[in-house]
Amino acid sequence: MAVRKIRIVLADDHALIRSGIATLLKGSPDIEVVGEASDGEEAIERVKELGPDVIVIDLSMPKLSGMEATKIITKRFPGTRVIVLTMHENEEYVYQILRSGAGGYVLKSAGKEEISAAIRAVAGGEKFFSPRVSQIMAEGYVRRGEGEAQQPGNEVPLTKREREIIVLVSQGLTNQQIATQLYISPRTVDTHRTNIMQKLDIHDLANLVRYAIDHGLLRTGDERSRNSAD
Repeated sequence: MAVRKIRIVLADDHALIRSGIATLLKGSPDIEVVGEASDGEEAIERVKELGPDVIVIDLSMPKLSGMEATKIITKRFPGTRVIVLTMHENEEYVYQILRSGAGGYVLKSAGKEEISAAIRAVAGGEKFFSPRVSQIMAEGYVRRGEGEAQQPGNEVPLTKREREIIVLVSQGLTNQQIATQLYISPRTVDTHRTNIMQKLDIHDLANLVRYAIDHGLLRTGDERSRNSAD
């Protein structure tokens, strides 16, 4: 009796990377590449069209980032699991992926066995993280716990615009991208960022992302849309 194969879509803006991953997986008897996408919007279309079990998606893609595409896919197509395959091993990206609904976070340095194991685990409803990513998560949770024990109970008041900018900065957008989205100048964005960091006594992106997560600002992609519409 034939084994039912796990049907996957590969989404990366570099054709060479898609081809390389497809070649790595070609010998796997239980995994089949059924489609490819070169940007975030195309990734969503491929999922809608093909209904794969798993989509392996890069974070940095044109038109729509892998992060935003992941949020949309996990919300609209719950039957398709998402694995983020990326070169980024920064703590802020790991936390964002945890909030996006992805089932796995695998580094591009991973070999065939790790990628195959991730696909099988996520297709079966489990979570999968590269060993280095698991280490980053463990270290981050320890630091967060220590920081929370030292923080006072009073909340720092932020304006609605400052909260909007925290969310966009935490999602990796540049000052120019934020300015375009909010219809303000890049200089105004920079001023807001400076004020935010002074208010919160935060001086790096990782801690700003941690603040956004701890205060519920990155719970869903819909929250950003609601704030922008108000």
